[in-house]
Amino acid sequence: MKLHSSFGPNPRTVRMVMIEKGLSLATEELDIYAGENRSPAYLKKNPGGQMPALELDDGTIVAETIPICEYLEELYPRPAVIGETPQERAVTRMWLRRVELNITEHMYNGFRYAEGLPILKDRLYCIPEAADGLKKKAYFGRKWLNDLIGDRTYIAGDRVSIADIVLYCCMDYCKDNGQVLDADLPKLSKWFKNMNESSTAKSSLHKDSEAMGIAG
Repeated sequence: MKLHSSFGPNPRTVRMVMIEKGLSLATEELDIYAGENRSPAYLKKNPGGQMPALELDDGTIVAETIPICEYLEELYPRPAVIGETPQERAVTRMWLRRVELNITEHMYNGFRYAEGLPILKDRLYCIPEAADGLKKKAYFGRKWLNDLIGDRTYIAGDRVSIADIVLYCCMDYCKDNGQVLDADLPKLSKWFKNMNESSTAKSSLHKDSEAMGIAG
């Protein structure tokens, strides 16, 4: 297998899952800011042009972040980031769905339509007038999650899961792109601090993160 990877929160999500599992894959790095993921060679493999993508040994391309993580979980089930039992997997997927629908999708689109607009306006359909509303909607999603976390260390229970990794990578990236961390959400702030201090978070940062001043 070969991972087509780059700077950014979605590739970092896969890197964090791999680190949690102790996996190492052959990797081809693409410069998304230079548009290498829109080159004819890459689009031939992945017509969507998004990053990351996992190229299997038979040439099959898996090009969405969560299916890549689920595929790796099926191949290497322990340590689990989705779950070891049907119940654990169902609960984790429930929380992941909540995180994506209520928070991360709005945060990412808020970024794409504002701070990311100069780069993305010619690559996808953007709605600049929606950016502020999406960021506000994402805030209320984070507030909703803050109230639900309770005393749990992690979102889906007592272990790091894909739900934690997806939200952490999004928040860590967006905090450097116009969506600062919420000081008024103490439980979520405590969760973020715990995630941010982990060795997985530190070692998953892209080599260009420090130079760019963005966690990706």
